[in-house]
Amino acid sequence: MTDEVRAAARRMYAAFNAREHTATEEIFTTDFYSHPLSTTGPEGVTRAWQRFHEAFPDAQVVVEDMVVEGNTAAVRTSVRGVPGRQTTTMLEIFRVRDGRIAELWGLSSLRRDS
Repeated sequence: MTDEVRAAARRMYAAFNAREHTATEEIFTTDFYSHPLSTTGPEGVTRAWQRFHEAFPDAQVVVEDMVVEGNTAAVRTSVRGVPGRQTTTMLEIFRVRDGRIAELWGLSSLRRDS
């Protein structure tokens, strides 16, 4: 299970960085729930990724730490390429079911003042 959870996380960040917005259909379950976005399904993630990349076309997420236990991962990332900031930190926790991300919680320093 640990390898499956780790693989799902790596696939999500790789797709985000490659601007593979349609990959959300393969990465997230159909009933995926995002607590930060308050949305259900991969379509909400697709829209969020598209808006983020429109606002920050040079953005790249770098995984700094990942802890996996059971079907859950906790990930600390740095987001580079956001104007006016050297890095933005994100903390995300997500639950994986059948190799896909089913639920996500997250916090970001993006909205804080420098």
